[in-house]
Amino acid sequence: MFERSRKYLSYLVNPLELVRTKKVLQVNPTVTPSRKEPDEIKIFVFDYDINNADIRQLDTVPDCFSFLHSSRTTWLNVDGLRKTDVETICNHFGVHYLITEDILSIGQRAKMDEIEGLVFCLLNMMYFNEKESAVETEQISIVLGKDFVISFQEDAAKDVFNPLRERLKVAGSRVRQNKADFLFYNLIDLIVDNYFVVMEKLGEKIEELEEDIVHNANTRSLAKINMLRKEMIVLKRTIAPVREMVSGILRSESDLVQERTEKYFKDVYDHIIQANELAENYRDMMMNLNDLYLSNVNLKMNEVMKVMAVVTCLLAPATVIGGIFGMNFEIIPLTHNHWGFFISVGLMLFIPIVMLRIFRKRGWF
Repeated sequence: MFERSRKYLSYLVNPLELVRTKKVLQVNPTVTPSRKEPDEIKIFVFDYDINNADIRQLDTVPDCFSFLHSSRTTWLNVDGLRKTDVETICNHFGVHYLITEDILSIGQRAKMDEIEGLVFCLLNMMYFNEKESAVETEQISIVLGKDFVISFQEDAAKDVFNPLRERLKVAGSRVRQNKADFLFYNLIDLIVDNYFVVMEKLGEKIEELEEDIVHNANTRSLAKINMLRKEMIVLKRTIAPVREMVSGILRSESDLVQERTEKYFKDVYDHIIQANELAENYRDMMMNLNDLYLSNVNLKMNEVMKVMAVVTCLLAPATVIGGIFGMNFEIIPLTHNHWGFFISVGLMLFIPIVMLRIFRKRGWF
């Protein structure tokens, strides 16, 4: 009995669901970050011009200091956020301490700042976990300076920059023909483009759930709807602020963003608007799925009630006839008749058959 009760309670309260809800809704930027620092960080440098490229992994943090005054464009990609190392790199490259705090923060909203001659962008990369059917995010910070770009991220395994790395290896590629602001654009563009990959995965899950609800709506369908609605919250909260961030770059009067690069950021702006609209469409679809589920549940309930009503109506004549002949009167018609029992039973069968024909004729079932 206890096992059966626990089974049904699991449909109503799932501990994993509650944990996911906390992760989705618990965002407080005033709380001191409690990120677990990695044992080591990895720093990859891409120092290039149109003809030559120096691509390597650095052994220590001080090894990157020499690239501050490089005559070529430099991209420093820092995998792993360790407070002392991040502060050391930022101090050497003249990054303001407010930006350093944002880099080390957790759960920040996408934003763009321009402080002391540097352009700073913070946004989230998104990934879709197929195993858990959940949207995962990773905060990434990008600093644009004169002839250099520094990117900070937590997990090197979750990365969307591999296509850019491949392009940097090709001599004469467009990214190597341009300056640091074009590299800055490419990093943001790859993150935004990956949003569509995640939304495509979510769209497939929504379509599967829709088919499931249409053919077999049950309590598990409602649980899946709630799970996807939480992922839509993550999706919307990640994408929506990026529009404002890209708009801030376009409005910026920084000399670091050249006029010829602005058209590329306008393209990113168009993409993020499209992503916002798609996220809104998915949210509407989730609301429609919820209504569809409720409609199917009500339809099934109506079918059950209709069958029960028909059965009740069919049994009503037998109940009435049986009640009449069961009264304790001395004189009741057909009481002492040899065929009385058969006549009463025949009426009990004949009347429901006539009622069935009438119900069918009227299309009640």
